[in-house]
Amino acid sequence: MSADRPTLPPVRLHSEAELARDALSAPLMARAAKLARWAERGVPVGVGGEILQDALTDATEHLGLADDEDGPAYAAEAWQLAVDTGLVEIEETAEDGDGLPDDAAVGTATPGEELRLLTSGSPQDILDIWLGGMETVLADAAAPDLADLADQLTEGGELDLDALDWNPEQEAELLDGILGNLYLLSALAEGDQDVPLPALAASMIVPDDMEEPTDDILEEVSEAMMRLDDQFRVLEPIGLVTYQPVDEALIDELDEEGETVQGSAAGSAGRPHDGPLTDEDVSRYGMVRLTPLGVYAVRARLQDAGAHAPAVGDLTDKGADVLLDALPDYPQALSQAESEQWLAARTPLDAARDLLAAARGDDEGAPRRRLAAQQTLSLVPPEAEPALREVLDDRQLGGLARVWLAERGLPGIPEPSQGMIFWLTVDTIAAQLDGADEGTEAELRDLVQGLTDQHSGFFDAAWRVDHPATADVLEAMGRLHPDKKSAKEARKAAFKARSRQSD
Repeated sequence: MSADRPTLPPVRLHSEAELARDALSAPLMARAAKLARWAERGVPVGVGGEILQDALTDATEHLGLADDEDGPAYAAEAWQLAVDTGLVEIEETAEDGDGLPDDAAVGTATPGEELRLLTSGSPQDILDIWLGGMETVLADAAAPDLADLADQLTEGGELDLDALDWNPEQEAELLDGILGNLYLLSALAEGDQDVPLPALAASMIVPDDMEEPTDDILEEVSEAMMRLDDQFRVLEPIGLVTYQPVDEALIDELDEEGETVQGSAAGSAGRPHDGPLTDEDVSRYGMVRLTPLGVYAVRARLQDAGAHAPAVGDLTDKGADVLLDALPDYPQALSQAESEQWLAARTPLDAARDLLAAARGDDEGAPRRRLAAQQTLSLVPPEAEPALREVLDDRQLGGLARVWLAERGLPGIPEPSQGMIFWLTVDTIAAQLDGADEGTEAELRDLVQGLTDQHSGFFDAAWRVDHPATADVLEAMGRLHPDKKSAKEARKAAFKARSRQSD
């Protein structure tokens, strides 16, 4: 894999059948399909397949939206989606619309081939149609405000994008970044979790090294929030997000007080006498999350852009070596889910043998592979026992094999040598150090202290362990151990181990 290819955390996707049902039930898609079927007898259309006023009135009634003041807009939006996705096909009846009245028909729309796929195609066929429609909706969401465009054209001037304060590339980039952040949060949260709009906007604008946002930054975040509020309202009907809009009453209140939305959110959270914002307060600023269909769609777009965006189940048909290389970077719940799917495709005995073979090695990544193998083997039933007994005398695998057999209460487990115990200890700590961060350092410190408390003379024996990571592990123990005397012993032992390795 290319070093410059971004890698994202894995996600758990719903099945294609479930996602296809979600796509069909998305309000905008459902309306588009209903209008496409309604077009069976032919619908006169204008240039570009635009539905004409009389037909729009009928379409609005057909959708049951005649009593909704926004009904015609919803119907026109659904019709355009049907045109864009091929749910309806246009047969031109006039060669050129120039010189014709605005309400003149230049073609006739009838159900298209894609409509048949919605009812008789595979789940993937349905998702492909939905993805095409989603892309057109994304483009609409990143477009400038139509009211501003209309004002410019009404005034008789030429279209001036600079005057609109709208840069198409920047708008598309911002929206892509926002969706990417939502995707990342979905992957890390592993479940439904609404994201406050102020936090989402700030994630794209506030520099990482800025401790306290300036007023200018807060103003920029506030403007981004209101733009996102408009965009998420556009994206929700296609099923990409679940969105609770910014409370319009809140906007009115802040306008009267001369505050920005983000400034109000930040200020309220920071005033001690007001106390922290309640969940209800936060929700007034807008809450959003990707739907399962949205996670699927954003992942597809990330992959098209060259990112490595794994999903649980991707490794089912891969070798044990690929599985063990990937699992250490997975969150615990997804690591187990991936392992369970991988194991389900193999017999317990074959799976155990493959895992043990892939766990061998003296390379830098081997300790993490062995730890991943041990965790995966913990899910393997007792039928795999012969595979574990085959490696009892293996220096690298004998320790974890004994642990596996002991956890199942199986008889006839030979006592490990002291050398094997210390080798397994060094290997386990090396694996945990490789994946350590600030959040796990306290756990490592407790582990290090516990080991030295249990074994008197631990460091005198540990430096002799024939493991490539012995010196590095002892140096880390010297850094982590809370007792100064023990930390000094660890550093001395590390020096001896490094001297031994260089001989």
